[in-house]
Amino acid sequence: MQTAPQGTRQAETPVDQVEEARLEALDRLDVLDTPPEPEFDRIARLIKNIFGVNIAIVSMIDAHRQWYKACVGMPVSEVPRKDTFCTLTVREAVPIISTDTTVDPRFSANPHVVGEPYVRFYAGMPLKTSDGYVVGTLCAIDDKPRDFGPSDIEIMSDLADIVMAEIELRRMAGTDILTGTLSRRAFKDDGATAVALSLRHQNNLSCIAVDLDHFKQINDTYGHAAGDKVLVAAAGAIKESLRQSDRIARIGGEEFAVLLPHTSRAAALEVAEKLRANVEAAVIDIGTRKVGVTASFGVASLDIATKDMDTLLAHADAALYEAKSSGRNRCVGWRSQQPEMSVRRRVLKAGRVEFNGRQSTIDCTVRSLSEVGAGIAVSSTVGIPKDFILGIPADGFEKKCHVTSRTERQLEVEFR
Repeated sequence: MQTAPQGTRQAETPVDQVEEARLEALDRLDVLDTPPEPEFDRIARLIKNIFGVNIAIVSMIDAHRQWYKACVGMPVSEVPRKDTFCTLTVREAVPIISTDTTVDPRFSANPHVVGEPYVRFYAGMPLKTSDGYVVGTLCAIDDKPRDFGPSDIEIMSDLADIVMAEIELRRMAGTDILTGTLSRRAFKDDGATAVALSLRHQNNLSCIAVDLDHFKQINDTYGHAAGDKVLVAAAGAIKESLRQSDRIARIGGEEFAVLLPHTSRAAALEVAEKLRANVEAAVIDIGTRKVGVTASFGVASLDIATKDMDTLLAHADAALYEAKSSGRNRCVGWRSQQPEMSVRRRVLKAGRVEFNGRQSTIDCTVRSLSEVGAGIAVSSTVGIPKDFILGIPADGFEKKCHVTSRTERQLEVEFR
């Protein structure tokens, strides 16, 4: 296989350019990894009930996975993009209907057809932005062949339009309904203003990224209603030690972020430790049982290598991943004494992890990038060695990497 020299850039193909623009459009929506919301769950239930199918999905598709904003009939929240039916829907940008996958040459050899869950029917409707980029799909899936006529396609199209309208509304919404904290979009908007003011007046500003530990186990053991109670309790525990000027947001399923104006890195680490102790001390009544939870914290501050909100969040996230990979229920500060060239940019790029002499390849999404390292999302970090090659085909980019921290689906790497 021919590869580009390290750090060089090749001419992009039209396909590369379209995919990069599509990922940029998806990133602007800021919907990936956001919490479940009843409006989207309702649409998934409508699809299941209207068409009588086993599985209904509202999904977003990034560089390496199909992530479910809402799903009925499947226990997972995301799957690798490689083998999904929806890859074709995204590529063709038109409705894709297969009334019997076993005789459809596009899908008959797909592992989800020849094996579990033995898909026999698929209807995929593209979710398009106003400027025509397909950022996800609306899916109806069944284990039996079935007809799907023009009126059915029209219903799916209307539901797809409703989904996109709801996503746009979320961009303007300021509050997370469940916890009463800020939404991710409102937090980033407030943060951008706070960063500008801090730089202008040369004030300190810090950010804390928070992730509840082993939250999936709580949902799996006690159910999602119990998980919601834990989220509300954790948000309340965090708020206890915050000032009126501080801002807290729910930015993911079990992820929160806190903005601390006029707060240095050292002071922010002290605040993070108070928040960690508050969360650990919280006791949640779930039926006749009392359940506790812990959280991991990452802290970052404005400095020579951190001068905008996206970079501040990226650095707090990187510190959070280190906290989780080093044992959880702890606070870690971003190693801020870095040269100017190490500034992390938040990106959303299709990447490729290669190891075993390039015989093993895993698709990934590069979420943050600098001259000296990157943050990478994969479907699973199991089996990925400490040293590998990271490529970004659209940029002709290739670097040898060493893993500095890892969680179940995230890698932080430094370039060699």
